[in-house]
Amino acid sequence: MSEYVFKLPDLGEGTVESEIAEWMVKVGDVVEEEDPICSMLTDKAAVELSAPVTGKVLSLAGDLGDMISVGSPLITFETDGAAKAAPAAAPAEPEPAAAPTAVASNGGGQPQVAPAPAPVQGNGKVMTSPSIRRRAREEGVDLSQVEGSGPRGRILMADFEAFVAGGQSASATAPASPARAARNGVTEVKIVGLRRKIAERMDQANRDVPHFAYVEEIDVSRLEDLRAHLNASRGEGQPNLTPLAFLAMALTRVVVDFPQCNAHYDAERGVLIQHHGVHLGIATQTNDGLKVPVVRNAEARSLDDMAAEIRRVSQAARDNTAKRDELSGSTITITSLGKLGGIVSTPIINLPEVGIIGVNKVVERPVVIDGRVEVRKMMNLSSSFDHRFVDGYDAALLIQALKGYLEQPATIFI
Repeated sequence: MSEYVFKLPDLGEGTVESEIAEWMVKVGDVVEEEDPICSMLTDKAAVELSAPVTGKVLSLAGDLGDMISVGSPLITFETDGAAKAAPAAAPAEPEPAAAPTAVASNGGGQPQVAPAPAPVQGNGKVMTSPSIRRRAREEGVDLSQVEGSGPRGRILMADFEAFVAGGQSASATAPASPARAARNGVTEVKIVGLRRKIAERMDQANRDVPHFAYVEEIDVSRLEDLRAHLNASRGEGQPNLTPLAFLAMALTRVVVDFPQCNAHYDAERGVLIQHHGVHLGIATQTNDGLKVPVVRNAEARSLDDMAAEIRRVSQAARDNTAKRDELSGSTITITSLGKLGGIVSTPIINLPEVGIIGVNKVVERPVVIDGRVEVRKMMNLSSSFDHRFVDGYDAALLIQALKGYLEQPATIFI
């Protein structure tokens, strides 16, 4: 018998340390080579590492949330002989994005196939991602009962969603708690992984950036009429156009005249980097927390192309299949709470950007037009800008220009 110490490899992009997001093994487990052993979180993504050898787990380097330096011991194995050199670690094979018809919603969708037990690894764990394991714990799902359609029987998000949509969650059949029963005790939740990264970035943005907020109401009645007309003429199977695609198109037109808003601030060099291309961040809520996937060169896209790319990168962020470069490099961000958009929001800037546009919900309201009261479809835009580089006057001009395009949507395409 001999001991093999597996050290944290370089996970790319200059990473010097990484956070333990999930242990998939424990001391005493016997694992096979290539079995998943842990998930490590970098600034860009969660990276699943596999066992470099077959052996018994003797020790683990730390607990969830601990930071491990590249080159430091991560896990020690007891092996049957001299272990071979560990291969350079790389992100696990990306899961293919789920087709829209594969995830049932509102009780509909495709007929469910009776699940067969998922393949179990030598350590007793089924193969899946950390976000799906967390969802399973929250919803009381036994992952060994979920059929995986990925490589080597890996459970994909589409597999999990289909299983839950079929009403096979343990929590779905659990007896309800007594009505109005007293609840005692507390639950402590350790802030780790992406949630901790989000907290750190929000704290930095709120601490370092003097936010200037500006809210404007937009009459989107014509925009909604145009959108309804275009959606009515779309072919079967074509997704409907959303207001977000029109807003993105309009924003690419507007920022040409406000280059200081489509920019990054390099604090170390004291330089404002004004980008010629518009790399549009789309703030997306996922099971792991808020992510900002990027639509590259949004200024060069047609309406259909813009809408399709927004859907693609947003879904990739939710499915945890987005590549690292798809989650960084945005130059200005749009954030929307969809139907929960409320009346006004106060979005926090996504560093190192200097501007963010928040979309609130569309509501019908009585509006006075030329002395007459009309019912119009109204929507507020809630924006925040870095007041060090964007004057309040310029921020207001940008939003007013955006308002002009959205209220006369034909001008977006002229």
